[in-house]
Parts: sequence; structure tokens; C-alpha cells
Amino acid sequence: MTGSSKNGIGALERSGDCWRLRFTRELDHPPEKVWQAITEHEHLAAWFPHLITGEWTLGGTLVFADAEGRGPDFQGEVLAYVPPSLLEFSWGPDVIRLEVSARAGGCTLVLLDTLDELGKAARDGAGWHECLDLLAVHLDGTGPSWSPGQRWSAIHPGYVASFGPEASTIGPPPGWEPKP
Repeated sequence: MTGSSKNGIGALERSGDCWRLRFTRELDHPPEKVWQAITEHEHLAAWFPHLITGEWTLGGTLVFADAEGRGPDFQGEVLAYVPPSLLEFSWGPDVIRLEVSARAGGCTLVLLDTLDELGKAARDGAGWHECLDLLAVHLDGTGPSWSPGQRWSAIHPGYVASFGPEASTIGPPPGWEPKP
């Protein structure tokens, strides 16, 4: 019940008693630019699935809100903050970890999502895949060639096939169904 983390495809892996999604993206941008894109509110709005309020300080409270009002706001907490290389926070019941490391010609971004439920792995895998594609086009200064949710709909079946039926029992929350 794993996938490959190559070429932007997420992998599902065991992490102790939990399951974790892993995405590795090679970005042709300096670490400082990527760090801004994952921590500054005006950049987060281009790719992250919720609006975030709060400060990136260790132990700081974050509030996540959907811009379209598809669900209630919820809270998280900053668990690690080491600029410009590590950001970790709780996102509802999940823990999101973003690692940025320099490499020749740009940087490597690793996104880890430790899941509270295995059944949503395919759903969230396709969601993070689309979000990271949005981050890449934002960093490139271009816009997406797809409409919101369209990319998710195209790649979700591949995550279901890769991760298996146990990781595909939970679909999108009400209001988050992808639009054709």
C-alpha cells in the first residue's frame, strides 16, 4: 500500500502507528523563495487549501478557514519553525511537515502529512498533489491550466489504485466535491 514519491506522485508509508503521505518536489527556485511561498499569507493563498491566520512561532495557534465557507474554521498549532528549512504544524487532526533543502539549481521540498485516518489517504494524496502543482505554477509566476478540483478529479483514481481500498474509504467532505 505504497506509491512512489518520484515526479510529484505522493507515497503512502507507515510512520509508527500512523500512516503518512510523502511528497518530494524538485523546484527550480532558491530555498528562500520557496520558504516565502510556504510561510507568507499572500503566497499561501495561491496554493494552500485553507486561509491561515496566526503567527509562525513555536507553539503559536493557527486558525484555518475555507475561503468559500464549505466548513467550519478549525485550529492548529505550530510544532516546529526553523527558517528557512522546516515548518511543522497540526492541521486539524493531521500533522503537516514541510522541509526545504538547497540543491544545485534550486531546492527540494518535502511535504509530509501524518494522517489521523488511513481511509482518507487517496483523497488527501490527490489533494496535496494538486496543491503542490499550484505551488509550482505560483513559484513560476504562471497560473494553472486547470480549474479548482479538475486536477484532483484526474489524479484521484491513480491514488486509489496505488494506495488500495483501505486507503480510499473516505471521499471529499460535503461542499468539497470537485467540479468537472
